[in-house]
This record gives sequence, C-alpha cells and structure tokens, in this order.
Amino acid sequence: MKKFRSYITISLAILIVVTVCFLYFFDYLEREKPAIKLNQEIIAIGKLKNVGITFWDQKSGLSNMIVEIIQDNKGHILVNEKISSRGTKQKILFVPIDTTSLNLHDGPATINITATDYSIFRNQTIQSLTVTIDTIPPQITLLSKINNANQGGTCFITYRTSKPTDLTGVYVNDYFTAGYTLMINNKPTSVTYFALPYNAFKSKTKIAVLARDYAGNETRIPLPCMIREKNFRSDKMNLNETFLQQKMLEFQAIVPALQGKTPLEIFSYVNSEMRNDNFRSIQSICQKSTPKILWEGTFLRMRSASPMALFGDQRTYVVAGKNFANSLHTGVDLASVAHAPIEAANNGIVAFAGPLGIYGNTIIIDHGLGIFSLYGHLSSINTAVGKTVKKEEVIGHSGTSGLAGGDHLHFSIIVGGQFVNPQEWWDAHWIEDNINKKRRL
Repeated sequence: MKKFRSYITISLAILIVVTVCFLYFFDYLEREKPAIKLNQEIIAIGKLKNVGITFWDQKSGLSNMIVEIIQDNKGHILVNEKISSRGTKQKILFVPIDTTSLNLHDGPATINITATDYSIFRNQTIQSLTVTIDTIPPQITLLSKINNANQGGTCFITYRTSKPTDLTGVYVNDYFTAGYTLMINNKPTSVTYFALPYNAFKSKTKIAVLARDYAGNETRIPLPCMIREKNFRSDKMNLNETFLQQKMLEFQAIVPALQGKTPLEIFSYVNSEMRNDNFRSIQSICQKSTPKILWEGTFLRMRSASPMALFGDQRTYVVAGKNFANSLHTGVDLASVAHAPIEAANNGIVAFAGPLGIYGNTIIIDHGLGIFSLYGHLSSINTAVGKTVKKEEVIGHSGTSGLAGGDHLHFSIIVGGQFVNPQEWWDAHWIEDNINKKRRL
C-alpha cells in the first residue's frame, strides 16, 4: 500500500512538474503585458475621426481589446473585440469616432484603450488619452484681396486662421500645394507659394484656400485671382541620325531594358516613360522643404548666356519630315561657352546632386517654403546633398549630359512640386509686387 501511495505521489509530482513546464514554455504563465500604439497622435477630435490602433502581445497573444470614450462620466464603448483562440500576436483596428451620433459636445473627453492577453494571469494594459472634442472649423482671413498670376507662373498668398492648423495650403483644381506658418508682424501667418499651370484659364481653373485644424475640421474658401494669359511658343526639332545614334546609345547603356531597341524606340521611351519618371522623382525630392525663407532678392540668371529655349515651349520632334513625338519644355535653356561655371541662383540647401535621366547630371537646391531651383545637363557637379550654398557660389559646370544636343544649362524653378516660369524670379519688380508687398501686410 505504501508503495502504491508513493507511486501516486511521484506520479502527481511529475504531472504537476510537466503541467507547470507546459504552461511555462507555452506562455500560459507569462507576466509580460500587451503593448498598445496609436498610429497617429490624437490632440482633438472633430465630427468624425478614424483612429488607428495597433495592439500586440508576443508571448501568449491577444485575447481582448476594448476602446471607450468618456465624457461627463458617461462612457461609450467603441470597440469590444474578443479573440476566440490563442495565437494572435498583433491586431490593427481602425476605430471611427462619430461625435454627433455619440452626442458628444465640444470640450474635454477621455479615451481609454485596454488590451488583455491569453496568460493565466490575464495581463492587461490600459492607456488613457485626454482629448478635446472640437467641431468648429477654422476661419480663413485673406490678407491680400488682389492676386494676379501668369499662366505657368507663381502665385503667393498670405492669410490667417482663427485657430492653430494641422494643414493649410491651396488647391488649384485637384492639385494641392501645402502652406507654411511664419511670424509676420509678430503674428502667426500662413503663406503659400503655388504654381499656376501653363494652360490655366479663368473659366475652368478653380483656386481655393484650405485650412484644417487638429480635430480634422476643414474650411475651403475660393481665392480671387486674375489669370493673365500668355502666348507660349511652338517649335519643331529634327531628330537627325547623328543625334539619335550618339545620345540614344548613352541611354541604352544605363537602362538594360533598352538593349536591342532601335534609336527611335529608345527616344520614344526616353521622351515619355523616362521623362515622366524623372518628373515623379523631382516631385519626391521637392516634397520636403525647409520651413523658412532661405532665398534673398532676385534669382541669378546664368551670366553672359543666350536663351536657347524658353519655359512653356511646345516641342514637336520630327523624323524624316513627319511629326514623331511631343514635349513641353519646363525651364529655360541658357548657353555661353563650353563647360561654363554654373552658380547657385540663390541661397539654399542642396537637395539633390547626381544623374537624373533626361536632365543628365543635375543639382536641385531648396530655397525654403517649397521653392527649388534645378540645374541640368551639367558636365561636372561641385557640391553635395545637404550642403548650404550661397547665391553666386559655383556649384558645377555646363555640359551635354542627359537629353542635350549641345553644351548648355537647363534651368528650372519648381514651386510646390510644379515647374514654373523662371523669368519671373529673375525680375526684381515682379518679386517686389507679387511677394515682398504681401509679406509686409
């Protein structure tokens, strides 16, 4: 009998040890709490806010997630999601908060987020956020009632909002250009430089100013703007055999997919797909700009240079007397002598320096508040990304790199990710009338 009891005792002990080991090694006894992370910072909530929340537990896994909003001691359960079995290590929830249907009023509220795991101890994490319910959209006050802009040109506006904003800017039809907040006359003032398309017309171009507060409330007001029409040139360029053989071989060498293609097939690719890819790259480079003014005075035009092509020139490429392809010129081509020194047009920070498709060796300088200058077809680059450059500082030399038929500089101004006419920025009177006067309001 004693042996039997001893056997039972040993068996129970082994069973207990095995059970404890099983529970331990399979995370049933773990004490690590789940983690909670919001996909964005929440300061205020407007009429409707979608809140992204990531939950995770790398041990026993998630078992329950609760999101609740409380105002005036009254709670509203937004989410109560239970997971029926172990193993879910991560869960992302997008929680809509409709303040109208929840009968929440403007003022403070609390969001409680709870995550529980599958451990025997039911480890739990609770995160509380104090937020403000704010359903009143910001008001916009334009500081300049008169705005004039040329087709293909730059427009600059100043305005103030009735409350701090998370985003401001200008829509030209469906294209948005973000604004910046500066101190003007000791008051926080929103400013936006934006581009007017070369084919903009008053009858079909809708321009509006946007302000969005931290709660997500938006206001849009129309922007009065007198659009001045311009006559852009049309030009025909013959694609001769010498140019095609020489230049297309250069592009073929850097794009493996062009192997085996004829010079005309390569040109068609370069003038369409590569040109579009380059534009997207330029927009990406110019997406992030220094939030302060870096430039001063008129922009420098290449010294002693003759204009070979102008902004907005509509080019038709001709092969054997027949129209073959088209393009729109996005800058001004300037030529003087071979390998002429190229100077920075104004103060700024180098945002890009290197090969860029049709533009060849290229430099892009950030002048702040969404304004950039581009220097293409260079034979050499004498600067580097991140370097602060001064107006008139030599940054490279002209050349024939990229889609260039002769030694010259392709110079562009980019505003809000769009090419504009550089000639405006060379004009002291234009800068005074369209920018400086508005900055002094």
